[in-house]
Amino acid sequence: MSLHKIINDPVYGFITIDDELILQLIAHPFYQRLRRIHQMAMAHLVYPGAVHTRLHHSLGAYHLMCLALHELTSKGFEISAEEQQAAKIAILLHDIGHGPFSHALEQTLAEGLHHEHLSLLIIQELNKQFDGRLQMAIDIFTDAYPKKFLHQLISGQLDVDRMDYLTRDSFFTGVIEGAIGYDRILKMLTIHQGELMIEEKGIYSIEKFLVARRLMYWQVYLHKTVLSAEQMLKRIIKRAKLVAATCQEPLNSFINKPLADVTLEEFCSIDDYDVMVAIKHWLQHPDIVLRLLCEGVLDRRLLKVKYAAEPFAAELLQEKVMEIAEKLQISEEDAGWLAFTGEAVSSTYNFEHEHIFILFKDGTVRDISAVDHPLINENMKGRTKKYYICYLR
Repeated sequence: MSLHKIINDPVYGFITIDDELILQLIAHPFYQRLRRIHQMAMAHLVYPGAVHTRLHHSLGAYHLMCLALHELTSKGFEISAEEQQAAKIAILLHDIGHGPFSHALEQTLAEGLHHEHLSLLIIQELNKQFDGRLQMAIDIFTDAYPKKFLHQLISGQLDVDRMDYLTRDSFFTGVIEGAIGYDRILKMLTIHQGELMIEEKGIYSIEKFLVARRLMYWQVYLHKTVLSAEQMLKRIIKRAKLVAATCQEPLNSFINKPLADVTLEEFCSIDDYDVMVAIKHWLQHPDIVLRLLCEGVLDRRLLKVKYAAEPFAAELLQEKVMEIAEKLQISEEDAGWLAFTGEAVSSTYNFEHEHIFILFKDGTVRDISAVDHPLINENMKGRTKKYYICYLR
């Protein structure tokens, strides 16, 4: 009897697992850790339903990969069973290198290390444990495999990673503006000269996809209250390192040891729960800045935040710093941890380095930016930047 497992997903319904190796990878502790990593970091403080995890997202991306591969093979494109298995493994494990609270603490706990690099290190370790059976998945993940479109399905402007997180994050936040026609996009996938493309009749679905991305970034991912909470979370870890605040292991190693002395196994054993336990522990810390930041995140007493089209005046920031220093009877240097400025940037479509190619019926190929759609050409170009100031109320 063939292997056939199903997972009931609230977004897509039943997700089928029919591969023994994939099921073994899902059962591995490295993968199961993703149950304890929030997909959207601190967004649940604004959207209470946004408590889904990296495991939910990776399973959803796996499901969309299955649909994409089925669609491409049904159109006559040659993708062997081994290649399909490898592509499914690559997307299943693409985010396995995320640390606690996902992007919010990336390069704060493990400075200088991106989650993509950590994902690769973990997949390579799993490859050793599974006797080299993940090598093709690694080649696809690193874009070393000859069939480039397989990597593009994992990492590109039209990857199933983005299709799932937009669909899933929209579902769990209740922000319907982020909903995309992922099923329509998958039906329009094609391959031309080894590149992943969209058939001409799918142009409007791509337009909706790009609009949804822009709306989700400013309405959800870069919502000013979410930004405040995530900046506070970063400052908690940075302040804890500065004052050598102790906590439970293994998180304590990331706070009080050089990163070079931290092992991959230690990284794979930390999750959101370790950070939250540490935050509760530091509520009693003598450092008033650390204590206030921890209280703010735990009890949702967040720093006031304002957005503006232009940078905030240095005089305004200095005024806020001095007010906090006087109020709390601390130095201006310490008060600077509770009043600061920065930039928030969103890029809907990178016209220079990333492409969505449209394959027309006459065989010609054009980038979506070259198609005569004013909404894409004028409103979707480049990066959108806003400036912010955060300060203690």
